[in-house]
Amino acid sequence: MASIEELKKVRLEKLEQIKKTGVNPYPNSVDRTHTISELEGDFEGLVEAGNPITIVGRIMSLRGQGAISFVDLFDGTGRFQSLFKKDNQINYTGSENIENEMDSFQFFRDVIDESDFVEVTGNLFVTDRGQKTIEVSEWRMVAKSLLPMPDEHYGLKDEDERYRKRYIDILLNPEIHTMIERKSKFWNSIRSFLLERDYVEVQTPVLENTTGGADAAPFMTHHNALDIDVYLRISAGELWQKKLMVSGLPKTFEIGRIFRNEGMSNEHLQDYTQVEFYEAFSDYKKGMLMVKELYQKIANETFGTTEFEINEQKVDLAGDWEIYDYVKILNDHFNIDILEDDVDVFVEKLKENKIDFDKDINKEKAVDTLWKSIRRGYVGPGFLINVPVFLEPLAKKTEGGKTVERFQVILGGSEMGKGFSELNDPIDQSERFEHQEKMREAGDDEAQMKDNSFVEALEHGMPPSFGFGISERLFSVLSGKSVRETSIFPLMRPKENKKD
Repeated sequence: MASIEELKKVRLEKLEQIKKTGVNPYPNSVDRTHTISELEGDFEGLVEAGNPITIVGRIMSLRGQGAISFVDLFDGTGRFQSLFKKDNQINYTGSENIENEMDSFQFFRDVIDESDFVEVTGNLFVTDRGQKTIEVSEWRMVAKSLLPMPDEHYGLKDEDERYRKRYIDILLNPEIHTMIERKSKFWNSIRSFLLERDYVEVQTPVLENTTGGADAAPFMTHHNALDIDVYLRISAGELWQKKLMVSGLPKTFEIGRIFRNEGMSNEHLQDYTQVEFYEAFSDYKKGMLMVKELYQKIANETFGTTEFEINEQKVDLAGDWEIYDYVKILNDHFNIDILEDDVDVFVEKLKENKIDFDKDINKEKAVDTLWKSIRRGYVGPGFLINVPVFLEPLAKKTEGGKTVERFQVILGGSEMGKGFSELNDPIDQSERFEHQEKMREAGDDEAQMKDNSFVEALEHGMPPSFGFGISERLFSVLSGKSVRETSIFPLMRPKENKKD
């Protein structure tokens, strides 16, 4: 079998052969009359009209011998068969040199390869085998490919290679192509849901002096013009959007990229898309009703169903949504009081249950680790509420003062979105930021930074508000795939630095 280098050499020789005829192998424009999907949609009408049509596409298969060749073209909207016959005196569009000096059909046979892009013109008919076909009377090279595609039936099997050459994976795998289109529907269903409710779409800074809105390790870079170090944001503008609540904008949302310098897994990426929205004069109870309606709209418009299998468990978003009490679940399961006990009690429970944890674990991480060890048992759909204040620095306290008005969406034992009644007490917010700062000083690089400018904004007065955020992980989970698989171009280590 010829090597890739040998195959490329042959194609380069064909490229030179094309150029010697005076033909541009990479013309600036095409003259198609129909996309393939349009052709398929009105095939009978176009046959009846009897007019020549022109389509353009990549050659996906090339077969035939002697005086006949069948070519399957793909243009991103569909696939269609073209027939080249020597007896038809096929013309090369726009080149007298080829018509005067050589046979256009033979020129086609000499220089064409699978993966090339061509423009073909001709009349439509149906073959004896019932195959819709265009009988070519004219053709033109649109883009000469220098490297072959893998065999369609085998494609790219190595996962690393699939992600590195994602464009080939998409081309040869219709499922990935469909996934990309479906992901667009996912985000547009969210956008339309919010716009219909008079939310204003905003764009907030990606570069920040301090990170806020989540517990996550940030990426840092240097701003040359200002000569300062800045961070890539870890939330979709949470603190900025709450400043907009202060400004008098009652409903805002942002769909944007966020960046977290953390580990990779089936459910986590370092850069991904998230939506966050905020509404003044609302709270987490009203928010739960709205989020339930949103998730049902997403499911129906994106997937055409509300029934899914998540983590091998059946979940119906149209069914009843449970309410799970965080404090009660942990107290009952581990026989502890997470509102009163100290970190030593939680560490002992981690040891008793043989749950892995970091040696220098703090109270917040210990409680969270206990919860994560059992959350797979809560199928949902449901809302996890009644979380301790020490776990959420940005949510308003409940009337009792030891928990916050926060909920997390639970689907198949995973957390799929978080919302809360926003903390608008500047003194309380400042104190919670101080606590987070102490956690950072103790080595927790995911603890939140104190943002004095945000506290100052709260001092001007922010109305009672509800906020919610969900990332593209919801799409991957509902699709039954890893978040990496549903990323169009996953980040990869450069090949030359790839570790064995």
